[in-house]
Amino acid sequence: MSHYVVCGGNALAHRLIRELIEQYEVPVVALVPDLTQDHGPQISQIPGLSAVHEYPTVSAEALRACGVETAGGIALVDGTDEGNIHAALAAANRNPGIRIVLRMFNQRLGEHLERLLPNCAALSGSATAAPAFANGALSRPNSVRVGSRYLYVAYDGEIQDNQLCVVADRIDPQDLGRMRLLPQTAGRAAEFIALARRFGDEGEYGPRSLEEHEQRGGIAALQALTAEPPVRIGWWARIRWWLLDTLRFFTSARLRLLLTIAVVAVLLSGAVIWYSTGHLGWALYFTLLDMAGAASPDQPGQTVPGGSWQRVAQVVITFCGITFVPVATAIAVEALASGRRGLPRAPGAGTRDHVVVVGLNHLGTRVAGMVRESGVPVVCIERDPQARGVAAMRALGVPVLVGEAPLAGQLLRARAQYARAVVSVTRDDAANLEAALEARALQPDVLMILRLFDDDFAHQVYATFGNVVSRSTSYLSAPGFASALMGREVLGTLSVYRRVLLVAELTAEPGSGLVGRSVHDLEEPGGVRVVAVRLARLPAEYQWNYPDRARLLAEGDRILVATTRSGLARLNNDQDAA
Repeated sequence: MSHYVVCGGNALAHRLIRELIEQYEVPVVALVPDLTQDHGPQISQIPGLSAVHEYPTVSAEALRACGVETAGGIALVDGTDEGNIHAALAAANRNPGIRIVLRMFNQRLGEHLERLLPNCAALSGSATAAPAFANGALSRPNSVRVGSRYLYVAYDGEIQDNQLCVVADRIDPQDLGRMRLLPQTAGRAAEFIALARRFGDEGEYGPRSLEEHEQRGGIAALQALTAEPPVRIGWWARIRWWLLDTLRFFTSARLRLLLTIAVVAVLLSGAVIWYSTGHLGWALYFTLLDMAGAASPDQPGQTVPGGSWQRVAQVVITFCGITFVPVATAIAVEALASGRRGLPRAPGAGTRDHVVVVGLNHLGTRVAGMVRESGVPVVCIERDPQARGVAAMRALGVPVLVGEAPLAGQLLRARAQYARAVVSVTRDDAANLEAALEARALQPDVLMILRLFDDDFAHQVYATFGNVVSRSTSYLSAPGFASALMGREVLGTLSVYRRVLLVAELTAEPGSGLVGRSVHDLEEPGGVRVVAVRLARLPAEYQWNYPDRARLLAEGDRILVATTRSGLARLNNDQDAA
């Protein structure tokens, strides 16, 4: 059996090696830049690893030591985009038939590389994991698009009667070890019977048995929507965000203060004239003319309805109107000549209901961009001023707080006490937990989405906090990298707390072990649910919840499955079996 080479010493390399050994049972050789740094020590201790080589770069000597000439595939999941491309080309030159999977932040560049190397897949771990973090911050379910539908996971009372299958039961956030992902069932009908019992009048979700349900734990089901769930934002909030963002873009803090004082003075003076004249129309007439500098002074002895107060108000309006012209000129010069786009700026005092993103690495940059695209304001915090995401976010006009200042002070400047969610995605679990604790001190009810690698640590966080969502980038993306390395395609991943549900589409190719097997045969061992079938004679039509579970798959049929990591590995082995 050909071996597979994994190059990298980060969390993704660690998860990917374990995935290949435990789920696909293939020989793996690890190429680690430093066995004493990052995840190098943990990688060297993985049981079943064929060999470990330490080289600072993926050089020709390193590839030779790993036996790339006889390898079935190589995964490049560390380093820069340029370095990974160089290593991929070197591996392809030494072994033209090798399967290459490389991590690329620049997805456009990755597409060009895939066309250049036909046996290559360029994936982005941050792009795979970012939707789970962004959707968690926006309080909407993460979804995977399949055809014209969006698949997502619903929990307990959110489950509707159009659910596709039960994906987990015995869910207890205080003890996630009790949860069963894709539990075995006697048949598809058993899932619907169980749902009817749970959600019926006498079911465990009824008023008579709520306490019993809390003891047993909840359930989760896979559902489909015809459109991606929208972010519900009130029209007034959108207008306020737009106005504040426009003002912050075109003006500095001093100009905004001057404009605010002038506008307030004009409004108060206009109110005085209205009170004096008793007529709104005349008040607007005098106010607009005075602002335009067209006021004519009263002569001695001339009487006006408001007396001295109206004269004072008109003088104030006239001088405020005179200030608007130079202020407008200053704004135009500042915006056009010097340019404010890309310059550092802090969030304004009116920032509310926004999302705070801590850490502008690849993942944080993508999460902040996705939240901003949804229409929700974003404020970012990053310690390293040279981080790649700092310039990218500032170019989009997103406020970024940079520096080594204490995190508590940075969160306060980011107005986390008024935020809808705080997303901490640094590479340090302890730093992410610190962000959660500091944000909780400012606002006890704030939603927190944390990037945590260690599963035991994450379970303790779940048991302690009531408003926290934990995700692992490597856990979300490693199955997709492993499947691509084995020549398969994963459409997307869905999180069920700390577990991962994979959505994949497989083809019953000629000579494949899937030909001649039924839906019931594929699901019976557990870990797999066939949610849709595309028949060879109707390739464009998804038949959801295919009713004929005994029909044998023919050549060219395609099945859409929701599966665990072990379930996908079993299907891949079946697909390769002759």
